[in-house]
Amino acid sequence: MADTDAGGDGDAGDATGGESADTDPGDDAEHESPSAPTGGLVVPVEPTPTLRATIAHAVETAVDEGFATIHLVEIASWRDGDPGVEDRAASAERVLERAEAWANSDLDDFDGERPSVSVATELIGADEYLFGPDDYVRVLAAYAEEHGADAVLLDPEYTPVGNTTLLQPLEFALSNTSLIVETAPVTRPTRRERLRSEATGKRFVAMFGFSLAFYLVLGDPLYWFDWVTGLATAAIVSITLSRVSIDVEPAIPRTPMRILRGVIYVPVLLFEIVKANVDVARVILDPRLPIEPTMNRMQVIVGSGLPLMTLANSITLTPGTLTVRARDSDLYVHSLIPSARDGLFDGSLERWTRFVYYGRASARLPTPRERDDCAILQGPDATEELPIAAADGGESPTEAESDGSAGEQNHESHEDHEGPEVTDE
Repeated sequence: MADTDAGGDGDAGDATGGESADTDPGDDAEHESPSAPTGGLVVPVEPTPTLRATIAHAVETAVDEGFATIHLVEIASWRDGDPGVEDRAASAERVLERAEAWANSDLDDFDGERPSVSVATELIGADEYLFGPDDYVRVLAAYAEEHGADAVLLDPEYTPVGNTTLLQPLEFALSNTSLIVETAPVTRPTRRERLRSEATGKRFVAMFGFSLAFYLVLGDPLYWFDWVTGLATAAIVSITLSRVSIDVEPAIPRTPMRILRGVIYVPVLLFEIVKANVDVARVILDPRLPIEPTMNRMQVIVGSGLPLMTLANSITLTPGTLTVRARDSDLYVHSLIPSARDGLFDGSLERWTRFVYYGRASARLPTPRERDDCAILQGPDATEELPIAAADGGESPTEAESDGSAGEQNHESHEDHEGPEVTDE
């Protein structure tokens, strides 16, 4: 658009004769060539089949539209300080280096002088856990604002976590910002090629083996029909869920060691479940023992994805505790009795989860209580206000306190009532 307008102005100047002679030479230079590059183009990168073509299109767009910088960014799906993130960070840096080399090569291949476009790379979002497109958009928008960029170019195959395809598209979430958003018009692999790639990867093999083994444990491994249906079921599950359930490529010896440590963890979890059952049963059968339902918050150091899911579900499987929400690196857990809350803060399940995924060294990290990364959000012993109700449109704690006598009457009537309460199982 800038070149077309410039050409039109130049023709008009020639037609008017004397006016063109009075024109400043600097103005002529401006009209005859594109304006000086300004702003920046942000390109989120991941190792996809279309990344190379997306980088080539980003270079063409930056030159044609006059962007000063191409920002190649990779959004971390982990948090700094988590166990075992060094390998993932190093892999991300290698992807950024490869993308930067492609961009510089394309800029060098332009006819004549190399365009005045620089290439910058950065790994962003590693200071917190990111869940879903809204969090990714927030990080992208903050980076764009900080570096004066006003446009985002998306790779059509971009899936930063591996399971974001199940959520609202990233492009839709970006439309709520002031950024100009475009999806690179590159040729995407056919469904047959994508299916072949997914069906031959390490994640597919791992999910297929696990699904088939689980199916045969539930069925009869000596019956031929169970083998036929098991193979079909495992193939369907692996094709549809392998990239969702497994967010990191299996590797040797890491994956076999995780499986072995997971087998060790199973009896430990069963013991914790039995012990919690006994504690809850004692409180229910003995009215003298306290029932103190509270909401609690604890910041965990287990990583995101599968490790966080393992910890959250382990807590829920233990009677007396229920994981309500995972927000960033915080777990919000409802506890029924004081001993269940103390068990949470002592971090036994968190340590065992770290042991399963990262080994014995990570299991020795301090507990939430030792790190002072836990809080009680309800009751007379509350150390923090409860943020969930206000965030979801409910009453905040201060609003509830301002209700006055009505709240006090409800509290008194609750104290007058004795007997066991309905609990989570």
